[in-house]
Amino acid sequence: MIDRLNSFSVGDIGKITGFDIAGKAYRKRLLAMGLTRGTEFKITRFAPLGDPIEIKLRGFSLTLRKEEASAILAEHMQ
Repeated sequence: MIDRLNSFSVGDIGKITGFDIAGKAYRKRLLAMGLTRGTEFKITRFAPLGDPIEIKLRGFSLTLRKEEASAILAEHMQ
């Protein structure tokens, strides 16, 4: 099932499947940060108020704002 990255919970593992059309402004920057199709990630934590979100991918941690994360489409991995 494909969801937006911001709908994942702490500890969830997923794989990026693409980007939402509405997030076109963020797409280039997200790709430059290594968020390419097929990349696996793990949600490591949320800030106390839920924004930003920290994910671990490709051996480093990356922090994204909720609106940036909502532009990323991903599927849950087991």
